[in-house]
Amino acid sequence: MAIKIDRVKLNQLLRAGKPQKEIAKFFGVTEGAVSKAKRELKLSVIRSVVVERAHEVIDENLNTVQQLQRINREANRIIDELSKSSDRADRELILKACREVQSQLRLQLEIFQTMYDIRLVADFQREVLEVINNADPESKNRIVEALNKRRLVGPSFSVS
Repeated sequence: MAIKIDRVKLNQLLRAGKPQKEIAKFFGVTEGAVSKAKRELKLSVIRSVVVERAHEVIDENLNTVQQLQRINREANRIIDELSKSSDRADRELILKACREVQSQLRLQLEIFQTMYDIRLVADFQREVLEVINNADPESKNRIVEALNKRRLVGPSFSVS
């Protein structure tokens, strides 16, 4: 018989700063079991945040991208102005500005990849539930209810 670790109590103990050894003793399990439960708890929280806050993340990332684009425009303006100079110090500033542009572009790419992944997960969930709904609407309702209990879909999630 597998011993269940209460995730709510585990979270409370972790937030209280209790060491893993003490938590294992509390639940009467091994430290390895606590470690596994901690990983699962962390994944559950991450999934919940991603699904429930996806629109906020996307909006925030779009705002971040706009800010990065402004920084890139300014860096490019500085590069253009400094390119007219033959001063060695100006050339060094050009290199620094180019590195900054490169760094900002890398960050933009990471943001776009994250946004794409979030949309892909949401689209996949919607498609799967739509197919299930077409086959058996009652099964779809039970699945959505179970996913909501596990906080794997947002509260506003629905399939027509």
